[in-house]
Amino acid sequence: MTFFNIFSNKKIKERERAKIIVDHREKNSLVISELMKRGHILEFAQLPVADYIVRDIAIERKTISDFKSSLISKRMVNQLNELKQYPKHLFILEGLESRDLYKGNIHENAIRGFLLTIALEFKTPIIYSLNEEDTAKYISILANRKKGKEESIRASKNMLSEKEQLQFILEGFPDIGPVTIKEIMVKFENLKDLISSPKEKLEEVIGKKAEKIYNLINYKFN
Repeated sequence: MTFFNIFSNKKIKERERAKIIVDHREKNSLVISELMKRGHILEFAQLPVADYIVRDIAIERKTISDFKSSLISKRMVNQLNELKQYPKHLFILEGLESRDLYKGNIHENAIRGFLLTIALEFKTPIIYSLNEEDTAKYISILANRKKGKEESIRASKNMLSEKEQLQFILEGFPDIGPVTIKEIMVKFENLKDLISSPKEKLEEVIGKKAEKIYNLINYKFN
């Protein structure tokens, strides 16, 4: 099966397209509808780091208003530190066509200074996008790039807490979302307890999803 790439007028094989992992808080973003228009496969998850993950690249997206409020609350520094858990990462500042970047209560030189800090101190590439559609085009191009050597979508293990590592593992199971993960962490002692549980116990906690998970856990490699 092939998809049609409206940017290059060339056909792209389905296997070359990377699945885009999206933080669940981005569900209502217009970026999502733009990506869906382009035929991308999206998977929603509760990401501890970044808003989008494409192949092994973590992407933090901020509108200009989000960016300014993050500066005031100093939340941005923490997010940038977390973003660096991925060897490949970038920051998208969205909404430059609105011309609001230097308006408001924050001095324009403070904004320029922090943008320089992102690039130089945090060593994070900055992409300036016009709007949601422009952001989606950047993400789409990343997803359509040919895959090189084997890549991981996970952050470096030693940079994540044990709880975050467990959450990443659980998110890999079919149809498992944030609510179900919380239930699992309450009802099961640890990952070993979950994996060794009989199907009946899984059904008590997870319901109809239990059969898929049970079959996956007991699937033979050879």
